[in-house]
Amino acid sequence: MTSRVDWMRGCATALVTPFHNDGSIDDACFTRLVQRQIKGGVNLLVPCGTTGESVTMSDDERLHVIKLTVAAAKGTKAKVIAGTGSNNTAATIDFTRRAREAGADAALVVAPFYNKPTQEGMFAHFSEIAKSVKGFPIMLYNVPSRTASNISASTTLRLAEAHENIVATKEASGDYSQVMEIIANRPRNFRVFSGDDASTLPLVSLGVDGLVSVIANEMPKETAKMVEHALNGSFHFARRIHYKILPLMEANFIESSPAPCKFVMTEMGLLEENLRLPLVPVTAETGAKLKATMKAVGLT
Repeated sequence: MTSRVDWMRGCATALVTPFHNDGSIDDACFTRLVQRQIKGGVNLLVPCGTTGESVTMSDDERLHVIKLTVAAAKGTKAKVIAGTGSNNTAATIDFTRRAREAGADAALVVAPFYNKPTQEGMFAHFSEIAKSVKGFPIMLYNVPSRTASNISASTTLRLAEAHENIVATKEASGDYSQVMEIIANRPRNFRVFSGDDASTLPLVSLGVDGLVSVIANEMPKETAKMVEHALNGSFHFARRIHYKILPLMEANFIESSPAPCKFVMTEMGLLEENLRLPLVPVTAETGAKLKATMKAVGLT
């Protein structure tokens, strides 16, 4: 039976990682950003995901960011779901263990990218990880646009039934039929999170339990409130926020994320617009569009 993890519900922020001009991690800025999230009502913090540019960081850097998140969340209600996945099963197991030792409350484990495993390979990969960190909650992360492979609904459900510590999935497939199949057939206590800001409101109506968000980096209070209202059935209030911030939800993906998000946060005075190659700052044209969008949603 799937382990019950009551706190895994609501708005989670896929945290950006701020860098100095020389490419090093800006610890002080990162801590301020995490504190801003918590103050804004976000109770689930996700360091070292796609939005955090984790694939450009060394294992030591990733672990450092996780430890910074754990330290900033200490003494609060916030929980840390650390991104620990890779396309190397053994390396993922090792790093997930290190994240648990560092104080993370759970792991977000992305589907293997580039390898393009079969569904049986997916099952074996996640099974080995789950067995190697028994008792440690795992959220699967399905994002075919990034990984070039999809964790099918049947594989997700098979993993949920087989391993009690595989407790959730972040679905960023964009396939509503797949999400509904998981929701309709999931074991008791298994959670489903939206992996796309703009799809979250309709997906909550279908039964998802929360959102792992990009826009919450920019607008934590509004995003957390939208998800809270939706989960409580107050769709009138949730829709009001959704349509207010929808232009920015969409604009965050004009270019590869998190470049647009970092541009907006720079304009807000929250960080410096530094990314690690191969990502680069947005073009002037995109910047102009983002400035107009910021004005439209009330950020300027």
